[in-house]
Amino acid sequence: MHAAGADTVTETSGFIAVAMPLAHEEQARADFYGLIARLLLAPPDDALQGSLAGADAIVSADSGQPLDAAWDALTLTARLLPFEVVRDEFNALFVSTGIPRVNPNGSLYLAGFLHEKPLAALRADLARLGLGRRSGAADTEDHLGALCETMRRLIAGPPRQPLARQQQFFTTHIASWYPACLAHLREAEGAQFYARVADLAGAFFAIERNAFEVGDDDAPD
Repeated sequence: MHAAGADTVTETSGFIAVAMPLAHEEQARADFYGLIARLLLAPPDDALQGSLAGADAIVSADSGQPLDAAWDALTLTARLLPFEVVRDEFNALFVSTGIPRVNPNGSLYLAGFLHEKPLAALRADLARLGLGRRSGAADTEDHLGALCETMRRLIAGPPRQPLARQQQFFTTHIASWYPACLAHLREAEGAQFYARVADLAGAFFAIERNAFEVGDDDAPD
């Protein structure tokens, strides 16, 4: 597997729209997905790691909320580790001429092998959404980082997708396997910075899953 930029998917429908500003909560969701995508698809550059190192707490470091605590731990680790160490960690975990220590692809977790039926089903869903793999992208669409980038696009557009479609995509293509994948990342040999990335992603995904479930409960019969 090779490192790539977070922009792994692209529009294929030729859709053109004038985007209205997102609500603050929706922009925050899109930004979290975008950050997780960026960190899973490539090591942070100096600018991104510097931004993380200097970031404020989401609420407060002692709020007791898993997402707040995970964010605080990630930003602390970004301050403590040199850029070169984080870059080398990414390469050791995800980049290999053989089998990498962590292979965050949905088909592997859902079917036991890469490029299996879950990837084909994902590609069909992406086509219906007017999205597809960007030419030259090294990672397949079922890479967890690419899936996060897709969720960012579903939220922020273009074109933006309704919450029900976001939920369908998350539930079908992410929810069932991300806990095992993040556990492997968290426990992988040499994982320091990326163990904290796994904690952040897990805390954020749990919020997303719970919010979608609450939305289902509140939906009219």
